[in-house]
Amino acid sequence: MDNIFSASWIKPARQRKDTAIDFTKHFEARPFPKKAELQISCLGVYNCFINGKNVTSSVLNPGWTDYNNRIQYQTYDVTELIEKENTVKVGVGIGWRFHKWYDLSSKIISHGTLALIASLKLTYEDGEEINIYTDGSWKASENNVRYNNMYNGETVDFTFREKEGTPARVIPYTKDTLIPHEGAPITENEVIRGKKLIKTPEGDTVIDFCQELTGYPVFYVKGKKGDKIKLRHFEMLTKDGNVYTENLRSAKQEINVICDGKVHFVKPLYTFYGFRYIAVEGMEITSPDEICAVVVHSEMKRTGHFNCSDDTINQLYNNIIWGQKGNFLDVPTDCPQRDERLGWTGDAQVFCKVASYNFNVEQFFRKWLGDLRVMQKNSGSIPSFVPTKSDDHGGSSAWADVVTVLPWQMYLTYGNREILEENYLLMKKWVDFMRSWALKKKPDEGVSTDPYLFEGHWHFGDWLALDLPDKEAVGGATDKDIIGSAFFYYSACLLIKASQVLGKDCKYYKNLAKNIKKSFIRKYIDANGRMICNTQTAAVLALHFGLYDKKEPLAQQLTELVNSAGHLTTGFVGTPYLLHVLSDIGESGLSYKLLTRKEFPSWCYPVTQGATTMWERWNGYKPDGTFATPEMNSFNHYAYGAVGDWMYENMLGIKQKEGSAGFTDIVFSPETDRYFSFAEGSIENRFGKVYSRWEFTENGCEYTFKVPENTNAEARINGKTYKLNTGINKIVL
Repeated sequence: MDNIFSASWIKPARQRKDTAIDFTKHFEARPFPKKAELQISCLGVYNCFINGKNVTSSVLNPGWTDYNNRIQYQTYDVTELIEKENTVKVGVGIGWRFHKWYDLSSKIISHGTLALIASLKLTYEDGEEINIYTDGSWKASENNVRYNNMYNGETVDFTFREKEGTPARVIPYTKDTLIPHEGAPITENEVIRGKKLIKTPEGDTVIDFCQELTGYPVFYVKGKKGDKIKLRHFEMLTKDGNVYTENLRSAKQEINVICDGKVHFVKPLYTFYGFRYIAVEGMEITSPDEICAVVVHSEMKRTGHFNCSDDTINQLYNNIIWGQKGNFLDVPTDCPQRDERLGWTGDAQVFCKVASYNFNVEQFFRKWLGDLRVMQKNSGSIPSFVPTKSDDHGGSSAWADVVTVLPWQMYLTYGNREILEENYLLMKKWVDFMRSWALKKKPDEGVSTDPYLFEGHWHFGDWLALDLPDKEAVGGATDKDIIGSAFFYYSACLLIKASQVLGKDCKYYKNLAKNIKKSFIRKYIDANGRMICNTQTAAVLALHFGLYDKKEPLAQQLTELVNSAGHLTTGFVGTPYLLHVLSDIGESGLSYKLLTRKEFPSWCYPVTQGATTMWERWNGYKPDGTFATPEMNSFNHYAYGAVGDWMYENMLGIKQKEGSAGFTDIVFSPETDRYFSFAEGSIENRFGKVYSRWEFTENGCEYTFKVPENTNAEARINGKTYKLNTGINKIVL
């Protein structure tokens, strides 16, 4: 058992609300140990220094989990930091633990109290071991971060003089929930200097970084003692060029500094911000690069790249990348700026495929799947966002289905059976929950009594679709029972596939899926083979999930709906599959038309408005220069970035052969379009880089495919199949 379990949880004897706490321990040690290992965690977020040197390059530790069930601890090799006289100093701030959507209180520790647990083990060449544990000998004191809040920001008072600490108080808080760190650490990944200095019509001094990002600013301040400086972080300017913060809701996103007359370096320690712009008050700014922005996100190796002849599409792809970087902070958040920042299951479900192509997210998602497992209810239902309060009712189709879609996609991308083994029960319990709901329905509930349809349950619907007269409406026009039953079938099919990979008996689920399909056809498809719900999303789901084998009438229905509207009308549920389905039914030209459309509504419309990340709403910023409702209007919300997997799989044609996983068997089948002169890109996996390029030249269309070693590959172009060799392959047609 790791040493941290021999340590005690400690908290300050006194703590003013919202202040950060420094826990300090002085000790002597015989120089120099062969090894020194620190294990540490907290209730809050921490930064740790030994003899003034930072212990870790990661930030916002120990990360966000369901603290009632699991709290991560980190282990660091600190051998090089140990001297004869030593001081360990750990700053602890509020962090995620006191998130407005998550409550952790008990008789032992209140909701607002910070706590620390740590152990330091010194091992010498002669075999001597010295252990230093958190206990009553540690001191606790308030530091100069007088206010910290994950939504509102930090207040740093440089006039505050830290007093000598008082003995920390040992508390009998459980250590049973401590687990070794599972996730990808959150790290500082790049620095962006301010690009433009703006004076708004209303008189605000604003720095534009020309890129929406997640992180925090760093800068130097100097002012007279008592001078106050304020930085406000936000995403958009109004059409008149003024500061727009209404969409942050109650989140202030501020840094407040109280000066003491000396020069100080300012860097937030216990929070993060989502922003493109910073409004500066109380400090003269002569150049935008006087403030830099540090980009933070979970550590992920970049694995996907895309480039083409159209700069608008390249910017769209870049927006997808930045949307992912801005929202992958230990959990896949929906947005990084307003008073929410939650691990919404629906967003992760629709985006997980392209996420796994863009970056290596295996460790990131394996950790979050652990969060999902502990928060799954006994019934099998899944909360709408994770972590969350235990009373979240959850169970919405397309949101809760993340527990079947995500493990299966991680298996497909990385070829790791362990992901399926770890989450098989999670997948099974969710499918069983939908089945139990279908069985228990009663006639007086006003819904169908068909035991194979997931109806009458609470659902979000086709979130933010544009197929209702009120474009501010959220649920979309697609019948929610159709969505529920379609995903019931889809999740059952994914469970069957996982069962087959793992060698588990799945006869029951095969029969279940067969009956769901029959019931779906009987109720939701008319005599002409068309969906009775005449929406793009309804047709897309039936086609993509294979709910009706006679595809021609459904294909015609979808094509008519898209051509009649002249654009997409789908929301969170239908959009991820729309272009895939159009390509599958032979309408790749229509797929390209939708992809390249620049007018509202479209993927490219935000690009024409200067967007550098994905928007939550198609109409977040309207053509008339007004905003959608500030109650829900994020400009860094990655869900619609799911279109990126069509760009990889169809535009570039990088796919896996049916029945394979981990890119061991690759099929190149690019869909070209004369709108582009070329397109190229790659996905890197454990075998190497899978690269595809096509280009129209005077000789025809030239294709270039790169095949990694130890993989099989073929190209399927214009109805012909070409066997490919390891290395570079060229085909001209």
